[in-house]
Amino acid sequence: MSLVPLRVMVEDVWDEIFLELPRDTPVAEVKRVALERTKVPRNPSEFVLKFRGAELVDESLSLADAGLVPNGALMLLSRRRRPVR
Repeated sequence: MSLVPLRVMVEDVWDEIFLELPRDTPVAEVKRVALERTKVPRNPSEFVLKFRGAELVDESLSLADAGLVPNGALMLLSRRRRPVR
């Protein structure tokens, strides 16, 4: 089973993390792992994951089925906009 290297920018902390996950990993797991590694204590369902500007809507898809490529850059953004103070 080959691993897919990914870069994930977590907007809440403006931190980029690097992951290597099996190609059959569900997209939802990327969100969970990224939030865990950046110590963001929020529910993954409060976030959207984007690849090449488009939201990965079906989070049950595997990384391979979602079309993610090695070293692909992902953005993990809050689902709801928060007011600027």
